[in-house]
Amino acid sequence: MVRIPIKMIRLGLYALLFLSVTEVIVYISGFKGEAVRYTPNWKSLDSRPIPDWYEDAKFGIFIHWGVYSVPSFGSEWFWWYWQGQHSINYEAFMRSNYRPGFTYTDFAPAFTAEFFNPKHWADIIEASGAKYAVLTSKHHEGYTLWPSKFSWNWNAKDIGPGRDLVGELSRAIRETHVRFGLYFSLFEWFNPYTWWIRRIISKLHSLL
Repeated sequence: MVRIPIKMIRLGLYALLFLSVTEVIVYISGFKGEAVRYTPNWKSLDSRPIPDWYEDAKFGIFIHWGVYSVPSFGSEWFWWYWQGQHSINYEAFMRSNYRPGFTYTDFAPAFTAEFFNPKHWADIIEASGAKYAVLTSKHHEGYTLWPSKFSWNWNAKDIGPGRDLVGELSRAIRETHVRFGLYFSLFEWFNPYTWWIRRIISKLHSLL
């Protein structure tokens, strides 16, 4: 009889819970047909059909772009590693480069996207041979790359670029032969409505 360590069982349960309550939506343009709602279990998720065009799309581009692009240190998980996990490396980076009391939201005004040319991006993506491109419309930091009324003063129109980055890039890419998609995360690290998910993440890290 195989004995499974209790820590592994707990890890599995926490992982399943995390997957069942966290939604990541990827929308790829060009899908036709009625909307289908799936439930958080493998039988339902495995029933999802693969689009015909995707079978032949051997190369695509996934774009992570947000406020975390300003410090450009580590990864898009910068905020969490800095103030969630209190990583020594991230805290040292902040001490060396920013004034005391600097907050993550202070990065937003510097996220200007001043060199963003959607037509140029679209042309480069198409020339690369990519068949699809997916943009992070909202990552776990909660900042939206479009003027969302549900993310007041924490979106690309209200603070930072002053532009609808999602709209501009989607229109430019749709003028090419590349399919455009969006990544959207419901989960946000420091949103008070998702504090319990943070507890699950912390528990997972302690078990690993």
